[in-house]
Amino acid sequence: MSIPYRWIIVAAGALMTCVALGAMFSLAIFQEPIAIETGWSHAGIASAMTLNFIVMGIGGFLWGTASDRFGPRIVVLIGAGGLGLALVLASRAESLLQFQLTYGILVGLAASTFFAPMIATTTGWFEENRSLAVSLVSAGMGVAPMTISPFARWLISAYDWRTAMLLIGVTAWVLLIPAALLVRRPPAEAGAAAALISNGEQPKLSQVFRSPQFIVLGLTFAACCAAHSGPIFHMVSYATICGIAPMAAVSIYSVEGLAGLGGRLLYGGLADRIGVKPVLVAGLLVQAIALATYLFVSRLGEFYVLAIIFGSAYGGVMPLYAVLAREYFGPRIIGTVFGAATMLSSLGMAFGPLIGGWIFDTFHNYSWLFIGSALVGLGAAAIALAFPPLSRAKTTEPALSASA
Repeated sequence: MSIPYRWIIVAAGALMTCVALGAMFSLAIFQEPIAIETGWSHAGIASAMTLNFIVMGIGGFLWGTASDRFGPRIVVLIGAGGLGLALVLASRAESLLQFQLTYGILVGLAASTFFAPMIATTTGWFEENRSLAVSLVSAGMGVAPMTISPFARWLISAYDWRTAMLLIGVTAWVLLIPAALLVRRPPAEAGAAAALISNGEQPKLSQVFRSPQFIVLGLTFAACCAAHSGPIFHMVSYATICGIAPMAAVSIYSVEGLAGLGGRLLYGGLADRIGVKPVLVAGLLVQAIALATYLFVSRLGEFYVLAIIFGSAYGGVMPLYAVLAREYFGPRIIGTVFGAATMLSSLGMAFGPLIGGWIFDTFHNYSWLFIGSALVGLGAAAIALAFPPLSRAKTTEPALSASA
């Protein structure tokens, strides 16, 4: 039986988000070995992740705009080559500054070529089951902790952190370049883009970015990511402090990823049936409660239970922002709009790892990290309640997409 090409796009997107974001987030696994060998501070190493998110945010907007204009294939091909090169260079860094520049800037710039462009492209291939399809592409992020993170831990144990990072960079080349060659612009969108260029029309982006729909979308996305980024990055360290063995602590991270995969499927399916907004608000509330509950766990079984709840919540809500962007603003500028929203979310994520590292270096525990993250998570749910009704948003679309 032939497979509709839209599902090939989904599979390629899931693989690319898994490898690219898994490689970036594997810094959580590298943090302790790097600190032990080099003597660099936890905050200094974690700041590379902060740079990742800042650069990834800016890059997501730029690459999303490039994807709208030139198509997604060239964008993800650039990212595939750049990610492997960045990891290879970071593995050779001899100073903390060199590491921060290579891992923090180059890895973040390369990783930003995948998420927003591929999510935006996927929304164009689907009219029915759009939330589910976007969730499946985003599920690559959930699979990463079950694949890239244990792979990184095994490589570090077998060799050292430098060799491990080098080999992950080579693996990125091997997997991402062939996947990038499979990517195509949606057929209907390709024709619309050609007509748009030939007529010389440009969407009025200034009006889009000032609209209440985009402001609420961007602020909710940013607060959501600010809430969970620090706890995700420092979870392995936190579990180790609580007396969990290092490999078992990594397995908690993997359970979160598996739960995130299930959460994407569950939340995506529910959003297709009952609407995106109520599912998003519910997921944000669950995330905030789970973050506060981490203050009371210390045993491996308790970590596993909470990892399932927390992972399914933050994993489930992440794809829903792209669906809202598509529903509010239509297909023509989805890459640009979602790229801009991703930029705001990345800025929110940027400070979690750094603040978590500062909290640990200052207080020698992570209690204030989880308290602050839970409060920010509640704020995200409150902002999400302000999403305008979709029917109202649709009536504004002609004005938002009018020519300049």
